[in-house]
Amino acid sequence: MCGRTAVSLGADGIRRACAYRDNQGRRRHPEWKNADKYSPSYNKCPQSNNPVLLSQQHVEKDSSSSERVLVAMRWGLIPAWFKEDDPSKMQYNTSNCRSDTMMQKLSYKGPLLKGKRCVVLADGYYEWQQCNGQKQPYFIYFPQTVQETFNKSDIEDKDPDGQRLLTMAGIFDCWEPPNGGEALYSYTIITVEASKSVSSIHHRMPAILDGDEAVGKWLDFAEIPTQEALKFIHPIENLAFHPVSTVVNNSRNNTSECIVPIQLDLRKETKVSASSKMMMNWLTSKPKKEEDDGLPRWSSQFIQAASASRKTSINVMNQRTEKEEGEPSAKQCKNQ
Repeated sequence: MCGRTAVSLGADGIRRACAYRDNQGRRRHPEWKNADKYSPSYNKCPQSNNPVLLSQQHVEKDSSSSERVLVAMRWGLIPAWFKEDDPSKMQYNTSNCRSDTMMQKLSYKGPLLKGKRCVVLADGYYEWQQCNGQKQPYFIYFPQTVQETFNKSDIEDKDPDGQRLLTMAGIFDCWEPPNGGEALYSYTIITVEASKSVSSIHHRMPAILDGDEAVGKWLDFAEIPTQEALKFIHPIENLAFHPVSTVVNNSRNNTSECIVPIQLDLRKETKVSASSKMMMNWLTSKPKKEEDDGLPRWSSQFIQAASASRKTSINVMNQRTEKEEGEPSAKQCKNQ
């Protein structure tokens, strides 16, 4: 599942972090279409507006389908065929869609076959592990490492505190009120069976696109047909995570405390790996002053050398066993 995320970058920070190489090898930054509708938060929940990457061809028909734009969209898909005049009247939970059944459900199959694929961006997502009637939240994200780049200019632009955003596969749609009014763009996050690295926390996880090839092909609906794109929908192991305070349980709590690592038995800040320290340093640091020329001063998660080695997930203090149904229990708990 994926029911809560952290997205702490401002609109311009999101744009810079999403730099990529186009088909001609040029460094590009996706432009925002509605940045005014996005606001950062350490505690994002369904029905909030969040940053999403799209193929530019969805908004500009004459553009290349390989070019990218940023759009703030409502989390929780409202299908185009929805007939009510208020999206809050949607009776079904559409914040997530299961990869194994999405082609059987009209709300997801229709947009997917029309190429309405998107990439949902976040620092990471929260998941809750259940044990003895208690739920312990964890923060899950890409391992934070210094990225390799293609050329000297990229290295000079690099910010050592730069963070790699989590890139989750999604489906979006556009709903128009039956009585007229502004169109509403909304999305759902595709989920898959949990990989071994996170199955101790929960039995499902978002479908995460690991690397720019996966991101690019998922977005490029004109060149990459649905069945080929679906090959990128699978569990991945390249994740890091740590336990966090239950302060995140209340979605109204929007502070960096939501992602601070804790010691499970003493509920105090614990020693964490280098990957987790880099995540914390990046999230809690003040924004750097921008240069007058407006050029980005760090390299992108999408611009990496082909030979860049992949880091595995950080070790967790306690390993847990997975339950067949519902949320998995902790190691010291009996499976139910």
